[in-house]
Amino acid sequence: MPGDPTAPDLTTQPRPVYVIGAGPGGLAAAAALRARGVRAVVVEKSDGVGASWRRHYDRLHLHTTRRLSALPGLAIPRRFGRWVSRDDVVRYLEKYAEFHELELVTGVEVTRIERATPAEDGSGDGWILHASGGRELAAAAVVVATGFNHTPALPDRPGRDAYEGRLLHACEYRNPQPYAGQDVLVVGVGNTGAEIAVDLAEGGAARVRLAVRTAPHILRRSTAGWPAQRSGILVRRLPARLVDRLGALVAKVSVPDLSAYGLPRPTTGLYSRVKQGSIPVQDVGLIDAVRGGKVEPVAAVEAFDGAEVVLADGSRIAPDVVIAATGYRRALEELVGHLGVLDERGRPRTHGARSPEQARGLYFTGFSNPISGMFREMAMDAEKIAKAVARRSGTGAA
Repeated sequence: MPGDPTAPDLTTQPRPVYVIGAGPGGLAAAAALRARGVRAVVVEKSDGVGASWRRHYDRLHLHTTRRLSALPGLAIPRRFGRWVSRDDVVRYLEKYAEFHELELVTGVEVTRIERATPAEDGSGDGWILHASGGRELAAAAVVVATGFNHTPALPDRPGRDAYEGRLLHACEYRNPQPYAGQDVLVVGVGNTGAEIAVDLAEGGAARVRLAVRTAPHILRRSTAGWPAQRSGILVRRLPARLVDRLGALVAKVSVPDLSAYGLPRPTTGLYSRVKQGSIPVQDVGLIDAVRGGKVEPVAAVEAFDGAEVVLADGSRIAPDVVIAATGYRRALEELVGHLGVLDERGRPRTHGARSPEQARGLYFTGFSNPISGMFREMAMDAEKIAKAVARRSGTGAA
């Protein structure tokens, strides 16, 4: 606990564990390390914690429950409600860093991680972090927690660069007010695209179309008080084929068939899709908006041509604004790509306590998006990483 006079003097550890990123994953890892007597320094390129959360749209709430989203060592306040808002997530992260007395360095960006050599730090173990301002930081171990939503990815379609209309990424969207009375095309039917489309429809946009390439699985966020997250936790380790069957049965009972509105049921199983990296859409108004004609599903975007958008079915439309909810890149190549720890899609090959065979002492957290909840996953990763680091270093309680 903070302020405990029996706690070890962490400042006596010459090479701390550096945690890159002050989002929920990085803060959780630092707190768990500190609890085990390991000095952890969080390095954040922005000027405060939770930078990506501060940039999200106003309407956003966690799709996971308050109780199942807390990070190690501090509950989320009951007054934040069952589905925690964006602003309250930021408040919680600020309080979390303060409560655990985390050692936080802001305004510093780590650009490259390299193995330490005897010439650099006097031993053959550890890591050197190259950071902004010409800094070189010697680390006993490194936790990379730069975030799932790191670098916006716009749709790479022919004619995009010469498109005469207004095209922006969903990270630039805040609320529907600037789009009142406008014709808006939202590209991408993940959770972000679906929620922005509903927000626009409810906020006064004249027309809202939702470009769909692959029909999503849609889940009720909660059914009779039972959150979808709890189901995700229960089935996570079951065989994919079994979960696919269960998911299909639940969908038939709880989610209406929207085929007549241009949003057919998926042809692949829910959990099989999750294994490929596609998370189900939790319904926060999409079903009603589609059935009520407020959000119109249309074919995927194939190209941009002058002021027009060409869709996969050959039709052409000319919206006032195109909002691309087309995801993010992890953007880890410059940081760790030279270490051989990324897969062909640029994602870490390991996460949590599993350190790459060729890069012992390098850990990753927050780069998966499981149906059991990202905050819950990062909380579990934090405890596992801290235990592995303490055991490996012989520092603190293992």
